[in-house]
Amino acid sequence: MCGHCGCGAKAGATVLNLQTGRETSLGRPEAGEHSHDHDHVHADGVAHTHSHEHHHGHFLEADPGHHHHHHDDHHHHHDHHHHHHDHDHAHEHLHAEHHSAHAPSTVVDLEERILAKNDALAAKNRAWFAGREILALNLVSSPGAGKTTLLERTIRDLHHDANIFVIEGDQATANDGERIRLAGAPAVQVNTGTGCHLEADMIARGVSELRPPPGAVVMIENVGNLVCPAMFDLGERARVVILSVTEGEDKPLKYPHMFRSANLMILNKIDLLPHLDFDVDRALAHARQVNPDIEVLQLSARSGAGFEEWYSWIRRQSQLVKETVFAS
Repeated sequence: MCGHCGCGAKAGATVLNLQTGRETSLGRPEAGEHSHDHDHVHADGVAHTHSHEHHHGHFLEADPGHHHHHHDDHHHHHDHHHHHHDHDHAHEHLHAEHHSAHAPSTVVDLEERILAKNDALAAKNRAWFAGREILALNLVSSPGAGKTTLLERTIRDLHHDANIFVIEGDQATANDGERIRLAGAPAVQVNTGTGCHLEADMIARGVSELRPPPGAVVMIENVGNLVCPAMFDLGERARVVILSVTEGEDKPLKYPHMFRSANLMILNKIDLLPHLDFDVDRALAHARQVNPDIEVLQLSARSGAGFEEWYSWIRRQSQLVKETVFAS
């Protein structure tokens, strides 16, 4: 996963505030904040890390007065001081085997470290949302399943009933973010560069730009991908997976981790069913085979069919957020 595809490196990742035009890089600090880890994985699987962190207060930080400055020593060497460099074949073979034996565990350790760091940040996000009775939804799907069109219609239909803010995720361009802004919702565009998913720190940075008020709804449109986003908690209240009828009915079986982690599945583009060979019952059965507790809604983002059920679901989730806060 992350040790192979470059996830977590944030090379070229940026956050663009579409209201102000301000663009910041996730690869370099904002004023008053400096935090980055360098995780290196070599071709032979050996990994090492050095980190440099400053915290002078963050929009989602619980302790804005806290200042932490940390340097990890950078260790990665082979001691050849007592050896000549005309290694014989046997020594080279053993040397290669030594690294190969450690490669899987070091890559796994790196992945676990990245996920653990993300989970800690996601917990902060979740607490921040809950404390302000904000409903945060993580929308995930394959590319072209209709997430942005779904959001556009939702924003236009609910602009009198819900205060909607959007964090838009793509590898590049602000095209979808501009569509969201024109639909009437404040939005930030997070471009992940080489990354194939959003991460919890990107959400924190996006929220710090949006500054949604208490009781708002924050819609997070994740990068189009059914693999890596399943692994990364963003601090959302619920995960919504969107499956288009233009895709195969067996998508839930092919990508079980995503559908297993979702609270709601939206079957989109049902207006196209008369023109397609798509078995709705089979698709729903596959989804419930992977996740027996998953809720399912069928709708068309283009025609608006089924959207009242979607809006009722959003209202119910918003009410549950308030009830959870009151109960705690």
